[in-house]
Amino acid sequence: MKWLLNWGWMLLYVIVLAVSVLLITAGNRDPIEENQSDKITLTFRHFWTKEHDRPMLSIFEDVVADYQKHHPNVKVNFEGMDQTTHREQQLKSEMVTGTPPDMFVLFGGAEIEPYVRANRLMDLSQFVQDRGLQGQFRDLQLWTFDDRVYGLPIEGNAEPLYYNKTIFESLDLDAPSTLTELDHAIQVLRDNGYIPFALGNEDRWPAAIFAHYLMDRYAGPELIQALSQGEEGYDFRNDKYLQAYEHLAAWVEAGAFSSSANGYTTEEAIAQFTTGRAAMYLNGNWDINLFRRSGVMDDSALSFQEEVGVIPFPGMRLGAMRSVAGGYTIGIGLSSNLDDAKKEAALDLLEGFYTKEIQSRIVYEGLRLPSIKLSFDPEKTGPVFAQVITLMEQSTQSFVPYDNILSPEVKRSFLKGVKEMIGSQLDAKEALKELQHSSTFYWNQRRSSLPFKNSGGATNGVDGREVQGDSG
Repeated sequence: MKWLLNWGWMLLYVIVLAVSVLLITAGNRDPIEENQSDKITLTFRHFWTKEHDRPMLSIFEDVVADYQKHHPNVKVNFEGMDQTTHREQQLKSEMVTGTPPDMFVLFGGAEIEPYVRANRLMDLSQFVQDRGLQGQFRDLQLWTFDDRVYGLPIEGNAEPLYYNKTIFESLDLDAPSTLTELDHAIQVLRDNGYIPFALGNEDRWPAAIFAHYLMDRYAGPELIQALSQGEEGYDFRNDKYLQAYEHLAAWVEAGAFSSSANGYTTEEAIAQFTTGRAAMYLNGNWDINLFRRSGVMDDSALSFQEEVGVIPFPGMRLGAMRSVAGGYTIGIGLSSNLDDAKKEAALDLLEGFYTKEIQSRIVYEGLRLPSIKLSFDPEKTGPVFAQVITLMEQSTQSFVPYDNILSPEVKRSFLKGVKEMIGSQLDAKEALKELQHSSTFYWNQRRSSLPFKNSGGATNGVDGREVQGDSG
C-alpha cells in the first residue's frame, strides 16, 4: 500500500508536468504560427517624386499610414521612382518577367494595353461593383478593354495655356484666340525681351504638348484616332501634320522657347514664368501648386496667381472649336498574380484612395480634378485652378494627349522627334518621316505572329514589345 501511494504521487507529478509542458508549448507556438501566416507585405510603387507632386505624395502617405494602423498584419513598402524610369524601363521589364510590384501608379490607354493582353494587370471590374463604385467614376475610358476594367484613375487633368496678364496688358496684347494672334504675341514678346513660352523639356513630353495641340488644330481629332489604331490608308506624313510641324519649327526659329529648353526641368521652366522672364506656360494643372514667387504658398504666391490667366490653346480661326487636352490618364493598377491574402489586402488599400474625403483632398491640396463624381467649391482652390475648372466646364470637347493614345513604341518616336525639333536638330519632314517609319514597323509587327524586336535589337517585351526605354 505504501509502495502504491509513493508511485501514485510520482505518476501524478509526471502527468501534471506533461500537461504543463503541453499547455506552455501550445500557448507559445500557436500565436507565433498564426502571426507568421497572417503577416503580409505589399509593394506599392509611385512616381510622385517631383516638387509639384509633394501634395499628392503626402495624401497617399496618409492613406497608407492609416491603412497600416488598422491592418497591423500588413506592411506596405511604399516607394517612389522617377516617372520615366518606372514607365519606360522598370515596369516594362517586370511585366516581361511577371514580377511587377503588387500595386503601382501608371498611365491608362495605349500604355497599358500590352499588359492587359499579356494578362499582367488584375481585372478590377468585380471590385468596382462590390465596393459600391459602379457609376462613381467620371471616366474609365482609358482603363477599359473589352468591357473589363484594368486600373482606376486617381485624378483628372487638363492642359490649358497660362499667360501673365500683367505682361500682356503692359504690351497692349490681348489673350490670343487664334494661332495668328498667338504668332503676333510671340513676336511682340520677343521684341520686348521676354521668353514667349517657358518650357522645361528634360523629360521630353512637355514639348509634345505643343505638337499635339498644333496637330489637333490643323487636322482635327479623327486623324490621330485612325493612326493610333493602325488603320490602313493613314499616314503621319500628310499635309495637315506637315503644316502643324512646320508651325512648331517656325516658333523655334522665332525664339518662342529658350535655346536651352531641352535641358531645363519643369521647375526651372516654371521659375521663368513666375519671375516674369517668360510670359506663357503650357502644361497640366498639376503644376499650379508651383505658381509662386517664393518657396511657400504665402501672400506673394497668391498675388502672382492673380496675375495668371487661363485660356484654351488658340484655334485656327475666330470661332473655331478649341478643345482642351486632358483626361483621366493617371491611375493605379494591381498585379494579376497576387495570392488570395495579398489580393484582399491590396483591394482594401485600393478602396481607401476613392473615398470622398481623399478625393476632396486631391482637389483642394493637390489641385487635381477628382476621378470620382464629387462636389467641390472652386473658390477654395485658388484663382488659377478655379479658372481651369471653369474652362473645363465651358469646353464642349476635349482630347486625350497624344502620348497617351499612341503605342509606347510610336510614342517614343513622337517625343524624340519633337525634342530634336525644339533643339533645331531635325526638320518637320524628317520628324514625320521617322514617326511614320516607327508606326509602320510597329503595326507590321503587331499584325504578324513574329515577336517584336526593334531595329536596334532591343529586348523583346510583353506581347513582343520592347522592354528597354531610350535615354533621349
